[in-house]
Amino acid sequence: MVIAQGKRPKITAINKEIELADDDLIVSKTDVTGKITYINRTFMRISGFVEKELIGIQHNVIRHKDMPRGVFRKMWADLKDNKEFFGYVKNLCKDGSFYWVFANVTPDFDESGNLRGYYSVRRKPGRQAVQLVESLYQKMREEEKQGDKKSAPDRSWRLVDQHLEKEAVSYNRFMVELDANRE
Repeated sequence: MVIAQGKRPKITAINKEIELADDDLIVSKTDVTGKITYINRTFMRISGFVEKELIGIQHNVIRHKDMPRGVFRKMWADLKDNKEFFGYVKNLCKDGSFYWVFANVTPDFDESGNLRGYYSVRRKPGRQAVQLVESLYQKMREEEKQGDKKSAPDRSWRLVDQHLEKEAVSYNRFMVELDANRE
């Protein structure tokens, strides 16, 4: 697949998982609108993309169709409040295969305190956590199919909020605790 500079590639998902090594750290940076400004070599190796294919493209180019929109609604809400975000994310590779990550996304400020963009550091997730999250994400996607498209992310996120209320834990705490059990 040849990708023209600045053009969003169309990727067809296939059912083939790429598993990260225990020491893989995928790093990327974006501007304030989510356009990629930097990717590390691990990102390129795992995803199959090279810098010139992704710089200037929206980061959601690697979003897998199995990811509920509600997760990203939560992520952007946290980031706009200058909070960091933790979460499990299923991403697409250039060839259509996929990989799971445990992601930490943080706002990046310049020396004057102005928002410059966002950093994302991702690593291998625990298999048990992925299984639990896959089940939750499936329920979220089902909820997103109901009703209108605009309210779908908020409706699906309510499922997560209800679970968090029942467990009396914050979303980030829930994610970090899931990651702590990396079996």
